[in-house]
Amino acid sequence: MDKFVIRTPRIQNSPQKKAPGGKIYKQATIESLKRVVVIEDIKRWKTTLELPDQTRENLVEALQELKKKIPSREVLKSTRIGMFLLNFMKSACILSPSFPPSLKQITSAYCLGGENECNWKKYQIKHRSRISPKEQESRKEYAWKKDTRLLGSSAFELEMDHLLVENIEQEAFHLCSRLINGPYRRTVRALVFTLKHRAEIRAQVKNGSLPVGTFVQNHK
Repeated sequence: MDKFVIRTPRIQNSPQKKAPGGKIYKQATIESLKRVVVIEDIKRWKTTLELPDQTRENLVEALQELKKKIPSREVLKSTRIGMFLLNFMKSACILSPSFPPSLKQITSAYCLGGENECNWKKYQIKHRSRISPKEQESRKEYAWKKDTRLLGSSAFELEMDHLLVENIEQEAFHLCSRLINGPYRRTVRALVFTLKHRAEIRAQVKNGSLPVGTFVQNHK
């Protein structure tokens, strides 16, 4: 059959350049939708904002992530994130010397917190009749998270409900795709081992010079 086939040289077409300024479309996911809210993420961002000695970058990042979501009334009540943002905006610690010297930049971060709360309130008033589905965490998940916080508190010599211990556990759970699996358990063991046997890293995490997110990411 080869004698009936006419072979022609392959033409190498140069890739077409995209027009500058064109829109880049991205596939939407379930979690990217505004009304799909993961309570663990709300708690994690809230803990990040509550921790002292946070940099402006960490504050703005948490507030920007909160701005992308519209929690239901039940989530607002259970996490009290709306009231927290109002208090956060009005907080007198904006003048604390622990914050960076640029007061104007920090003020913008606090105003963003108030803006989030106002937008949520307007949405809840407009759609108050809608019913939001819930998803409960399993007993196994709750037990593992409790054990993780217990190990973290023993490494830091702090209470189990301390904000720092809670934030480390939440970051580890988030980076492991919110699954209690092998990677999560290995990450927890690596974090606890480092905190117990490396005093300099433990001190850096405690005083805020090493952000919790960076610390957990380095040991994932």
